This record gives sequence, structure tokens and C-alpha cells, in this order.
Amino acid sequence: MNRLASPGKAKEKLYFIAIVPPTPIYEEALQQKEYFKDNYNSKASLNSPPHITLHMPFRWKENEEAKLFELLAQFTRDIQPVAIKLDNFSSFPPRVIFINVEMSPELETLQRDLQRYCRRVLNLFNANYRALPFKPHLTVAFRDLKKPNFLRAWDEFRTKDFHAEFIADKVTLLKHSGRVWKVHQEFTLR
Repeated sequence: MNRLASPGKAKEKLYFIAIVPPTPIYEEALQQKEYFKDNYNSKASLNSPPHITLHMPFRWKENEEAKLFELLAQFTRDIQPVAIKLDNFSSFPPRVIFINVEMSPELETLQRDLQRYCRRVLNLFNANYRALPFKPHLTVAFRDLKKPNFLRAWDEFRTKDFHAEFIADKVTLLKHSGRVWKVHQEFTLR
């Protein structure tokens, strides 16, 4: 008998909640990620679809996904779609370059209300989120972007234009496959 795999213990998977932009913005952001892979040897951002994180990764029992879906559907049922405006590039030195998302009261409220809901209803507690203010962004290069490449890339991207707008009419649950993040379930905003 394999003692490592306990049949009675539910397997936990990693999930996170985000806004995934629609076509063609999705493809434009993906092209930026590919550009960083090809020109700056940074491919880690390709491990997830282009997205704006609303709730950082958390663990959930895979055999209780239906409950998670139901609770997230309850949350989104009364939430209005949110206008999103992408405006140029910004960075978190010395590793992260992203497409800047303009903060709006509606986006800030959505994120704050989702965080509260996840704590109170889903019992999700991500302690390090408390210390970090919400800075919406769409990452195009991070973790594996070496400092010299960051400096060269930021010199190129600091003045590069990127403008797009869309209505976020759904919130997306992403699930980690063990290798990459994949869109798992979408929840429509009313």
C-alpha cells in the first residue's frame, strides 16, 4: 500500500481569481509576453493567460470545486460589469514589467468586496495581502526577468504606448495544472 497517497484525504489544488481581458486585447497582451520571452529571456509570465489578479492564489479541495463555483456565482450575481482602461506600461523594479490598469472606484470596490467575501464566506486568508495595496496590473514579464534584462527592457518600455479599454463582464477562476495556470470557470457579472 502506498502511504503517500491517502484515499481518505482530499487533494488540494491552487486557484486564483482574476479578470481575463477579451479578444483582441487578450491576444495583444499575449504578444507582449511572447516579446519578452523572445527578446529578454523571460517566459514565466506565459505560465498564465493575460489577467488582472483580484484574489491571489489559494488552496481549495478539488473534490469541493462545485461548492467553490456555487459560492463565486453567488458573489457575482449582484455585481455590475466594470469598465477597465489599460494605459501604457509600468514596473515593480527590479523584475516586473506590466501593462498599467487605471484604478477606478468600481474596480477598487470589486476587488475589495471580493477579498471580504473570500475571507468571510470561503474562509480564505492570505495574510500577506493585507500589507499590499491593490495595484491592478497585467504582467508581461516577472520572476525570471534578470536585473540586467529588466533595465534594458524598462528602458525600451517606459515610453512605449499601450492603450485599450474593455468592459469586464465576468470574473475568472484559474486553476493550476501542476505546470501552468488555466482558465477553469467564468462567472458572469450582471
